[in-house]
Amino acid sequence: MSQLKRVGMIVGREWSWPPEFLKEVNSRDRGVIAEFAQLGGDFHDSEVPYDVLIDRISHEVPMYRSYLKKAVLDGKTCINNPFMWSADDKFFGATLATKIGCVSPRTALLPNKDYVKGIVPTESLRNLRFPLDWDEIVRRVGMPCILKDAHGGGWKEVYVCNSVEELIRNYNDSGLLTMIVQEFVQWDQFVRCICIGRDTIQPIQYDPKARKYHVNDAYLTPTLRERIVGDARKLCHALGYDMNSAEFAVKDGVPYAIDFMNCAPDMDIYSLTPHYFEWVVKAMADLAIDRALNPKPQLKEMSWRSLFG
Repeated sequence: MSQLKRVGMIVGREWSWPPEFLKEVNSRDRGVIAEFAQLGGDFHDSEVPYDVLIDRISHEVPMYRSYLKKAVLDGKTCINNPFMWSADDKFFGATLATKIGCVSPRTALLPNKDYVKGIVPTESLRNLRFPLDWDEIVRRVGMPCILKDAHGGGWKEVYVCNSVEELIRNYNDSGLLTMIVQEFVQWDQFVRCICIGRDTIQPIQYDPKARKYHVNDAYLTPTLRERIVGDARKLCHALGYDMNSAEFAVKDGVPYAIDFMNCAPDMDIYSLTPHYFEWVVKAMADLAIDRALNPKPQLKEMSWRSLFG
């Protein structure tokens, strides 16, 4: 009898999705078992006992991220690839979206307002263009605009600014964060896609004000749905993300890629609704089992893979 393949899950405070995912994988009888991974005190040359690791929390627990990078070097599959996740920022994302043919809001990168101890502005920041030409930034981005953390998520540190004065005031309170200022798209429709395995895309009507999903299969025309699904696939393939959510603000029939670097998307049953929760449990189980039985070494995706032969 062949040895069972193991899927290790790394999670935080989630309560609804993890046990249902474990139950779904373990009930399939495919020669794959799923369990909560156990990490800590591991050596650099010790064996990684999991064929697949599903990462939901390493953005908040740095030790997990270091372990996942080792796992990739050892030929294991990490969902998502920790090297690409480490490159996550919204300015890069806006640039990437434009490069691959998606529509992105106009986006500007701002210097940090404050810096860690040891940075002497007159000596350490000699490459920095400052003060900023706020009028030129606003002229190109438009008003109202969005100010947000380039590395943030969960709608934290996001501000809708209706004047230059409001933009500067919120920027002055941003501290050590790296902020971007972005065109505000006055959308007609708003869609959040749950993306599994880069190609399995579920577009869902989403209300960003109430932060609520709606089950409405008629929300998008077939043409618009095809465009959004295609753009989400292009973004996930370019990023190498196998677990993601991608938001599109639709204005005059054009989907703007607003936020699409969410390596640990919300999978809570109360957020997704039971309808989409069931979908994501099954889709993630399909992905985990497939990656366990049909490994796709992630080193091949890295530009420095030649160093490893």
